[in-house]
Amino acid sequence: MRVAMIGAGYVGLVSAACMSEFGIDVVCVDSDRDRIAELETGAVPLYEPGLEDLVAGNIGARRLSFSADAEAAVAAADAVFIAVGTPSRRGDGHADLSYVHAAAEEVARFLDGYTVVVTKSTVPVGTSRRIAEIIAKVRPDAEFDVASNPEFLREGSAIEDFMRPDRIVIGAETDRARELLHRLYRPLYLLETPILFTTLESAELIKYAANGFLATKITFINEIADLCEKLGADVQTVARGIGIDRRIGEKFLHAGPGFGGSCFPKDALALAKTARDSGAPVRIIETVVDVNDRRRSGMAQRIIGICGGSVAGRTIAVLGLTFKPNTDDIRESPGIAIAAALGDAGAAVRAYDPEGMAEAGKRLAHAEFCSDAYAAMTGADALVIVTEWNEFRLLDLARAKALMARPLVIDLRNIYDPDEMRAAAFDYHSIGRAPVLAGGGS
Repeated sequence: MRVAMIGAGYVGLVSAACMSEFGIDVVCVDSDRDRIAELETGAVPLYEPGLEDLVAGNIGARRLSFSADAEAAVAAADAVFIAVGTPSRRGDGHADLSYVHAAAEEVARFLDGYTVVVTKSTVPVGTSRRIAEIIAKVRPDAEFDVASNPEFLREGSAIEDFMRPDRIVIGAETDRARELLHRLYRPLYLLETPILFTTLESAELIKYAANGFLATKITFINEIADLCEKLGADVQTVARGIGIDRRIGEKFLHAGPGFGGSCFPKDALALAKTARDSGAPVRIIETVVDVNDRRRSGMAQRIIGICGGSVAGRTIAVLGLTFKPNTDDIRESPGIAIAAALGDAGAAVRAYDPEGMAEAGKRLAHAEFCSDAYAAMTGADALVIVTEWNEFRLLDLARAKALMARPLVIDLRNIYDPDEMRAAAFDYHSIGRAPVLAGGGS
């Protein structure tokens, strides 16, 4: 089987590399010639654990190749996947489908023989039918079907998610398209991965509904964390107490500074917009968007309050700039928003992130970027942990205390135990738990 993947961004590149690992011949197409040239050498222009080795191995096996020219790749393909970006549109929050529509027009010009054109990008309901209209208009003679095959990849765990998914969702309307895509995913079917065949509309909505629900879980536990602080409860204990219930589940019940990244914020906005336009508003998602926005924007004020009401002239160490660990993605990252707001409030921000500093440098002009966590905390009046990278989970607390001007830790991910911080004589503030004071109080 031969596949053309249109788009060499995060979703396209991970999907292409994983499909080629199945033994499928995959050509990954992107209009960015510099990116293609880089990929042809086996270098990967983004951070995802295991991806560079997977790409290099399949290039060497001649199953994976890259091109800036779609013509040959599309003409030879049995299935063409559209995996281009769908960022939030300015003004109304709807998904910007201009890249998807442009890709559909380009694919249409080069179709040769029966082909299934598959939407891999996250798109609003109705997009796949619009793609079919575009192709039919450009190439009335084309023999094709359209399908929707949403991705459920978590940044930092994308290869595992592709290779061992909870399910495969395929929206398709003909037996021919369903059979072809079933063959493509046969290696996963042999592992007894459920394959759900459904309509185009249901497949498109499943992706938005899934992300909307997960964003709701995060926002719910964040608001419960605020309540815990008022009532003297411990949010981690509460989360465990409800998460053990199999109807609820433990995942996505970790209190923090609010969700970010490339998916949840834009997908929640797009779902809310689609629902309003359809006359069936999903008010819970609208509330999730509002609460999360206010939470992220309010985190800096929370930190300033803990620091005594002002950070002007103070040095604040910020650990973690990516929206989550094991990625270099800073889109909608709480760490970026917090560092920027602290700088605006007069603080000298010293920041460190294992993978995100190159991109963060384009957004945080006044921050000082450090070589490691200890360099960032040297002389700091407060240490703020924003992203739960593994290397931040077991800091040498004695060394940290010796380096800092004041033993104050603000842990926005609850990765430290309050008793441990009390024993180390730190003022320690976390989320949804009572603060610990160096003098022994709480």
